[in-house]
Amino acid sequence: MSAKRPSSQTTNLFTAAGMEQDAPRPLADRLRPRKLGEVVGQDHILGPDGALTRMLETRTLGSLVFWGPPGTGKTTVARLLADATDLHFEQLSAIFSGVADLKKAFDAARARRETGKGTLLFVDEVHRFNRAQQDSFLPVMEDGTIVLVGATTENPSFELNAALLSRARVLVFHSLDAAALEKLLAHAEEIEGRKLPLDAEARAALVRMADGDGRAALTLAEEVWRAARTEEIFDAAGLQEILQRRAPIYDKSAEGHYNLISALHKSVRGSDPDAALYYLARMLDAGEDPLFLARRVVRMAVEDIGLADPQALVVANAAKEAYDFLGSPEGELAIAQAVIYVATAPKSNAAYAAYGAAMRAAKEGGSLLPPKHILNAPTKLMKQEGYGSGYEYDHDAPDAFSGQDYFPEALGRQAFYDPPDRGFEREIRKRLDYWAKLRRERGRGRDE
Repeated sequence: MSAKRPSSQTTNLFTAAGMEQDAPRPLADRLRPRKLGEVVGQDHILGPDGALTRMLETRTLGSLVFWGPPGTGKTTVARLLADATDLHFEQLSAIFSGVADLKKAFDAARARRETGKGTLLFVDEVHRFNRAQQDSFLPVMEDGTIVLVGATTENPSFELNAALLSRARVLVFHSLDAAALEKLLAHAEEIEGRKLPLDAEARAALVRMADGDGRAALTLAEEVWRAARTEEIFDAAGLQEILQRRAPIYDKSAEGHYNLISALHKSVRGSDPDAALYYLARMLDAGEDPLFLARRVVRMAVEDIGLADPQALVVANAAKEAYDFLGSPEGELAIAQAVIYVATAPKSNAAYAAYGAAMRAAKEGGSLLPPKHILNAPTKLMKQEGYGSGYEYDHDAPDAFSGQDYFPEALGRQAFYDPPDRGFEREIRKRLDYWAKLRRERGRGRDE
């Protein structure tokens, strides 16, 4: 006997009571702006004088690339642009789409154009497409089949083809500041009809945890409402306990990594130990390899301090050895100490610049023979050729300085190292000036 099928009335009752109908929409989805004026945090694009505002005033829209971190409104703005310009909105993700999906989207756009309807093709994570896939956009962009709006979290200069970039305008989306995130939270409270159960310090902490991501802020707010019992108000410690803290946005293989290490290096070069410590802490907090940072501090010691304080290299190397010996987290303090040392040390790139100048001269000069008087003469023939003839042993000369010329004759005397008058190099400068004086007195001075 077969099972009795439910009646249509029973089915309708089941659907009405089922999860499909009652499944709640995420807060971030419910608060998605319905017009461009409701988008927060991107006034430089959507404000009265914003780039998109001006485009819409002319009623023309060219292809665009939206570059910015997650949760800043790139997808929402693309969708609203299609509405504002009466274009059909088509969305693809480069993560899940391939050549077949692109061809299908292009064919549909061509058919749509024949009926007088244009297409805005929004491609999320557009940088994930390979070169050939990116090139496939070019003909349909040029003939007006689609208006491409690509979204990327990576620097388009590095991740997108030059040909694609030449046909699209890049608009930068900014991380949402505290004021924009507060505006989102206030809107969420209005929609929910209740206040977030957070004291002032916890509310500020939630904003910091969102890290400029509007979607994350609303997701965290939802988690707080779910966790709170009746009349319960969380302080900052309680908030951290229930949320377990959201990790900072940081990809060790992507641009955020290079931005922060650049900021650390330039803070050291600029003799700002406080800023240098901040960026060091940012990277360590995000999970950066401490040994990578220790190696970079060694680089800073030789590139930006050099002989202005020769001890800087010793301290930087010692910090690396201390981390190897202690591990985390104690060893990270040694790296922090080295960062403070190199940031506060006198600065000089004289050795770095001298090495670069010498390398250029070596490449340009070719295989020039050193002057014969400084070449050894282990054979009779070499002695007959003048090897070693006229060499003066500096330790036998007054002041242990002969002043002989050691450059190839065809090259002539060169000056690569020019130490500044600061730090330990002040003493080196005095020494070099004294030796130059002796050369002149002994008729061996170089042309100035």
